[in-house]
Amino acid sequence: MKIYQKSLAEMKKIVADYTSQTVDMKIEKAVSDILRNVQQYGDQALRNYERKFDKIDLSSFQVSSEKIDQAYQKISPELRAALELAKKNISSFHQMEIDQGFIDGNVPGIIRGQKLTPLNRVGLYIPGGTAAYPSTIMMSAIPAKIAGVKEIVMVTPPQKDGISSAVLAAAKIAGVSTIFQVGGAQAIAALAYGTESIPKVDKIIGPGNIFVATAKKQVFGTVSIDMVAGPSEIGILADRHANPGEIAADLLSQAEHDKRARAMLITNDNNFAKAVDQEVQKQLTTLPRKEIASVAIENRSFIAVMDNIPDMFELMNDVAPEHLEVQLPDAIQYLGAIKNAGSVFLGKYASEPLGDYVAGPNHVLPTGGTAKFSSPLGVYDFVKRTQFIQFDKQALQSDLTAITTLARTEGLEAHARAVESRFKKEEK
Repeated sequence: MKIYQKSLAEMKKIVADYTSQTVDMKIEKAVSDILRNVQQYGDQALRNYERKFDKIDLSSFQVSSEKIDQAYQKISPELRAALELAKKNISSFHQMEIDQGFIDGNVPGIIRGQKLTPLNRVGLYIPGGTAAYPSTIMMSAIPAKIAGVKEIVMVTPPQKDGISSAVLAAAKIAGVSTIFQVGGAQAIAALAYGTESIPKVDKIIGPGNIFVATAKKQVFGTVSIDMVAGPSEIGILADRHANPGEIAADLLSQAEHDKRARAMLITNDNNFAKAVDQEVQKQLTTLPRKEIASVAIENRSFIAVMDNIPDMFELMNDVAPEHLEVQLPDAIQYLGAIKNAGSVFLGKYASEPLGDYVAGPNHVLPTGGTAKFSSPLGVYDFVKRTQFIQFDKQALQSDLTAITTLARTEGLEAHARAVESRFKKEEK
């Protein structure tokens, strides 16, 4: 890994280069063409794209309930138990996010409030390329179910040997309504516009490659999306008290996701930085996904050595990582210093994969610095808020002058007359 020992100001410039986002116009154009074709030609376009990209001819997109049940029976007892534990912990955490809305009746004659309504149908995209992600199904579908979403439509790329039993079983356990085998930008188009086989949804959630992310960005406005997710990333704050082998293992836990993943360590000890780098190189040699992780480590990852702990936190807040580990003594005391992070892991035993699978907090998180203004996926992502007001005659009359003054200041005479009409009618 590249090791930097520079001033805070210099490191902020370097970090900006590591976290910068670029737009590939060729990908934008290719995705735009796919979206337009699916919108126009529906299922036939999907079949053509699946034949082109996945080399599979599909007569039907929907996965039958029989296949889903078979997959559930096929998985090992250990995996079934792990999925059930994940469901239990994810459910208990997200139950605490439920909001009830509010009604304000404190002023006589006036009722104001906000009601919450679950989305009717959401679409869940689950990648099927370099790895299968049953955990993401659990993290995405369970909060939707808790929110009261009626229908969860899942799409995932078809596989020559069939969709992973773990993926199908997780969908069953999490409460997914329907599963369709279609992937890529064409799957996002199907969810956004609807086809003969796949229903249009209100919101699309779930990670994917650059084509999927670009498609989600382009359909936003036609439907809602959770976020435009980038490559996985981890930031770690640690000092000499931490174990270099453990820190290296945690860095690699995210580097193995994607060649574009980012693994970042910020410390205040140069010898510790070197020890972690040595451990990373050592552990890479036996990693099954070495080819992926080594590229991420070489091209997208770094270690920064700062002068002190406050500078470490200031720099990491600039990074705004998806996952942030604080591997410092009495780590929870630093919680207040963290301003920007998707999910925070405090202390030696809060290794990042704990959050990926069974701790309960969501692992669908903002990436690429968007934790500066975005939040993890939660129950609140699956409800919409509707405001309501009720005024009686006296309450409206008391505000009449203020309303008409503002309306006429803005040149909107009809606005003013609309309110005044409530009183003119009674004068006749």
